[in-house]
Amino acid sequence: MPTCLITATNRGIGFELARAALKSGWTVFGSVRSSEAAREAAGKLGAGYTPLIFDVRDHKAVASAAAELTGSLDLLINNAGVIGPSRQTPTDMDFDGFAETLAVNTLAPLAVSQAFLPHLRLSDAGKILTISSQMAWMGYRKPDTLAYRASKAAVNKVMQGLATVLEPEDIPVALIDPGWVQTDMGGPSADTAPADVAAGVMKIAETLSLSGTGKFFKWTGEERPF
Repeated sequence: MPTCLITATNRGIGFELARAALKSGWTVFGSVRSSEAAREAAGKLGAGYTPLIFDVRDHKAVASAAAELTGSLDLLINNAGVIGPSRQTPTDMDFDGFAETLAVNTLAPLAVSQAFLPHLRLSDAGKILTISSQMAWMGYRKPDTLAYRASKAAVNKVMQGLATVLEPEDIPVALIDPGWVQTDMGGPSADTAPADVAAGVMKIAETLSLSGTGKFFKWTGEERPF
């Protein structure tokens, strides 16, 4: 039975990813930030799901969670993310909020990947996926939501670098554009249901090989430009 770790599994895309993985026969570890969220997620997701309590911004807590985990991981999905502060334009930036957005959307996926890499190396089919955004595309010149856009562009570059380093170890690393999703972040008017996105992401996870490492895919499977 394959095993995966998904960050931020108590709601939104992360919750649906955990549910889709469980439905496909995966054993799922899912990060949450509190005991209350752990109880809630475990109650909803049921057998096969184990919550891990840590904040992705707390690198020591991430490392501790990884040290306590035994056995291999076949898949890591860096899903946790934030939209950023209310003020994030080039002429009106909440810089503390910008730094927080980078901490969650850019630095945390790398910290989590590093911490759990020993478990991925124990698998004969370890893979890393990171949820990014179409708003990271460098050809997209819109100036709004700039902290979010920049953080996702940065995580694309970070994961591209990780893909290069891990390629000799046969561990593919890829990025996923989930599109505009009906979550707390995307709102109810968004295009796509999170369950549909989760199903698409898990399909990519199951088929990803070294030929796709370092690439950016839409949740439906087609490659996107950086």
